[in-house]
Amino acid sequence: MCAQGNNTEDSGYVERLTDDPDARRLLCFVLTYSPFLTSICLGDPRSVADLLRFGPAHIIDGEINRLRALHLADDTLLTDGAQIGCRLRQSKRRTALAVAFGDIAGILDHQKVTCALSSFADAALAAAARSALAQAIAAGRLTGAEPSDPAIGSGLIVLAMGKLGAGELNYSSDIDLITLFDPERVRGCKPEHMQRLFIRITREMVRLMDERSADGYVFRTDLRLRPDPGATPICVALPTAEAYYESQGQNWERAAMIKARVVAGDLDAGQAFLNWLKPFIWRRNLDFGAIQDIHSIKRQIHAHRGSGDVRVAGHNIKIGRGGIREIEFFVQTQQLIWGGRNPDLRARATLTAMDALVTAGRVAREARDDLRAAYIFLRTVEHRLQMVNDEQTQELPADPDCLGYLARFLTFRDVQELSERLLVHLRKVERHYAALFQDAPSLGNETGGNLVFTGVESDLDTLATLSDIGFRHPETVDATVRGWHHGRYRATRSFRARELLTELMPKLLKSMSATPDPDMAVQKFDEFLANMPAGVQLFSMIHSYPQLLDLLAEIMGEAPRLAEVLSRRPSLLDAVLSSDFLNKQGAMLSLTRDLEQWLAREDSFEGILDAARRWTNDRRFLIGMQSLKGIITPPDAAWGLSDVAETALAAIKPHVEGAFAMRHGQVAGEAFCTLALGKLGSHEMTPTSDLDLVFIYPGQGEERLSEGKRPLSRTRYFARLGQRYINAIAAPTAEGILYEVDMRLRPSGNAGPIACSLEAFRHYHRSEAWTWERMALTRARPINGPAPLRRQVAGIVRDVLTMPLNLDNIRRDIADMRQRIAATHHTEELWSIKHLRGGLVDLEFIVQFLQLRHAAEVPAILSPNTWRAIRNLEDAGFLSATDANCLKTALDLWQALQSQLHLSVTMDQDKAPRATLPEALRLHLATLGGVDTFDGVEGMIRETAARVYGIFRCLIEETG
Repeated sequence: MCAQGNNTEDSGYVERLTDDPDARRLLCFVLTYSPFLTSICLGDPRSVADLLRFGPAHIIDGEINRLRALHLADDTLLTDGAQIGCRLRQSKRRTALAVAFGDIAGILDHQKVTCALSSFADAALAAAARSALAQAIAAGRLTGAEPSDPAIGSGLIVLAMGKLGAGELNYSSDIDLITLFDPERVRGCKPEHMQRLFIRITREMVRLMDERSADGYVFRTDLRLRPDPGATPICVALPTAEAYYESQGQNWERAAMIKARVVAGDLDAGQAFLNWLKPFIWRRNLDFGAIQDIHSIKRQIHAHRGSGDVRVAGHNIKIGRGGIREIEFFVQTQQLIWGGRNPDLRARATLTAMDALVTAGRVAREARDDLRAAYIFLRTVEHRLQMVNDEQTQELPADPDCLGYLARFLTFRDVQELSERLLVHLRKVERHYAALFQDAPSLGNETGGNLVFTGVESDLDTLATLSDIGFRHPETVDATVRGWHHGRYRATRSFRARELLTELMPKLLKSMSATPDPDMAVQKFDEFLANMPAGVQLFSMIHSYPQLLDLLAEIMGEAPRLAEVLSRRPSLLDAVLSSDFLNKQGAMLSLTRDLEQWLAREDSFEGILDAARRWTNDRRFLIGMQSLKGIITPPDAAWGLSDVAETALAAIKPHVEGAFAMRHGQVAGEAFCTLALGKLGSHEMTPTSDLDLVFIYPGQGEERLSEGKRPLSRTRYFARLGQRYINAIAAPTAEGILYEVDMRLRPSGNAGPIACSLEAFRHYHRSEAWTWERMALTRARPINGPAPLRRQVAGIVRDVLTMPLNLDNIRRDIADMRQRIAATHHTEELWSIKHLRGGLVDLEFIVQFLQLRHAAEVPAILSPNTWRAIRNLEDAGFLSATDANCLKTALDLWQALQSQLHLSVTMDQDKAPRATLPEALRLHLATLGGVDTFDGVEGMIRETAARVYGIFRCLIEETG
């Protein structure tokens, strides 16, 4: 137990001292207006007696000196955490009482009050740090460098920030600390254990400071000003901190570091770090670009500088208009601008720095005098507010009675007198502060409220603003945005990127809030930023073209696949800004010419492959954007994607052949043809389609060798050339892959050669092909190779499809095939557009079956494209108008929904369960279906699928 005084004896002594009328009035005044101070007086009369007898300065100096000498006491004291904590708490109570009496009595002016509080905090922190270190030494975890003082040479660095760093601590202030350790100075600890040890030491030091007991507490401590507090431990290794400030340190941290001061631990190590940090804080060039970021921080706090009135009741004298924070920002911003060249401007204390700015000619004397008077007055009001109940508050009471109570505690006659004095100061501060920012663009008009994401703690008004503009989870959004400002992604690590992002933030969040699902849009934008290699290019573009924000919000909310492409190449937005963005894609000839220009700039095979990938991805992105914006229809998008793929394959083919010929020459007069099947063959590609390809070479006459340095037989030549072509398409390069390639539709499937001869292709499909392979041929289309060979291949395909077939066998094979697919991909999920009964597979099977059934009779019905084949079948009378309309309507719906799903979600077998679809996508899907609600489009899917499946059953399953 801590020693207590004799309350009876001490109380009598107090009574004798208060025979002095002035002392009695002072004591009565304190007991009347401060419950907190009253509790100290009643619990510790001896301290009251000493205070009244010797005066506040004597008490304060005595307590500070005793704390500074604690490490000189007996050897066991520092290792007794309970005893040290008790001494610290009791010393804090006596100091708090002495400072309050000195302040109220006018014995201590503002500067002496804040200096006394700060000096006491310094001494308390130093004692707590020594005790934590001594305990680690006693436990054998650390070797002390100096037996008389365990802090010397310990490597522990305790930096005071904010008010304590500046020596301006307020009466009931938290203390902001950064704790580091220097591994080069630590002794007696294995490197792998250092981090854990110094976290433990920091925790013990903090416990001694803010643990509460019957004696109260010492100081509330806040460690969140350390580098990236969401990702680092409470005590950071010095190399980690140095790397952070070199690459990711933010401008608000530069402003905060102006006040940084070593207060405990290894003072030499701490000062060495602050010396190292000077180039980060103080830049010799006039850093007006960086200072815009500091300006925007404050302008976000007051989103409407010109609106609203300075008030008294309920006003926050720290962060409100005309408050303490504006005075501090007035000084700090100009220190950052001019302090790089003038070391005299680097003072930590606000008033000292203000005087230096006047001396340097950067601030007018009138402004200095007004701001100084306001600062002292507001800090005095702040202290009285906090003396009432020892609360960390800067908000004036809204209740008139409570406000009157405060006015009298400040020795004003009434609220009116307080208000008049306060308003004079607030308005002067606001006027000078507004003049400093008068040329800065407004921030926040887009949201109508606070949007501040700097510092380490959430701003309550910001959370309210986020909620007001439509975010369901403002805390999550706030944490996400803070992560951007902390530079956790490559895109936001540069100073310039964060400056631009700060300026854009209100508009960005406003655009996100306008989407159907704002929280999802922010989440997707976060993923987008996470994948970007850099951010300045994108943020600069948005700064120049604000309309891009709405477009980005739409992409994030509805097309995350496009966002993935965009994160890798933000320059794609240039194309969106071009005048021809609204124009549909040109014909194949114009695509070919455009790609050839891209490839002509490359001088290597690898460069050719990368350029083809960039061009293809750019084109796919533009088609996706035009589809998202409704500029083109889903069928147009599918056709455009197919043309892009065909153009890319044709463009790289001669380069593959040329590179292959360098070693193996050519087979005289022969080249292969590429036959496209599936989605590419039918011009129905989606954003995620792979390529179904077959390679066919002439293969006429006797077997011959190629004519190169390393000749190959024709069969081996085209097989290896085909594999090289596949590699050029599907192998990953620095730009990713061009397309996935599926060769299973070649003759004999995976068991067959990569390339087959024309005759082998003809023989296989006329004599050996399965029904499903003939069905696949209905969508076959030669896309490159020599024109005569392409005509021959197309002729074979047409001949095979017009062969008379056993109708019963075909129908049975198709029904069996569909049953096997259903067994493998069975789903009751409506949004499995492909495999749902009555979905895309059933529709395509219907059309392919009808072509196989009737092509021998009317070859003109054949078309690789499903929609055109339906039209041909209707024109030929093989489909009723009712069924044809049903199938065309269904195909349009399936393709529209599937295309959007491929842009928006990652699906397993095209499954997109209702519960996982974001709200924005639900609404967009409803629009694509021509209805108003998501339930409405699901009803349409059920009805359409039922009709298609009815046709399937009638034609294939129930006929026979």
